[in-house]
Amino acid sequence: MNAPHPHKARRGFSRLWHATGYSLQGLQAGWQEKAFRLEAQLAIVLLPAAFFLGQTWVERILLAGSVLLVLIVELLNSGIEAAIDRIGPELHPLSKKAKDLGSAAVLLSLLLVGLTWGCALLERFLP
Repeated sequence: MNAPHPHKARRGFSRLWHATGYSLQGLQAGWQEKAFRLEAQLAIVLLPAAFFLGQTWVERILLAGSVLLVLIVELLNSGIEAAIDRIGPELHPLSKKAKDLGSAAVLLSLLLVGLTWGCALLERFLP
């Protein structure tokens, strides 16, 4: 039987420290993806704007949260694509389905941002 991964044996602060490092490596890997970079740049503009546009903490959280959700879904989609690409370059219906489902998830998260921000802007600037 194979020995467990060394990370699994870590406990407490050591495990948290290493997990944080892996998460930062994931963000670096995400930054190499064009779509994530574009969405992150948009988030740099929209996140501060959420605090100006939102009039209550709930509104601010909804506006900011919808933007962060896009980044989260994009990272997950990139992870799915990387795993599929590791399997092999050949075309396969299940590989296509996995990539299409990930892409659809990103699209839905972007639609949520559009709806959330559109409603907030209408409420704020139209009488």
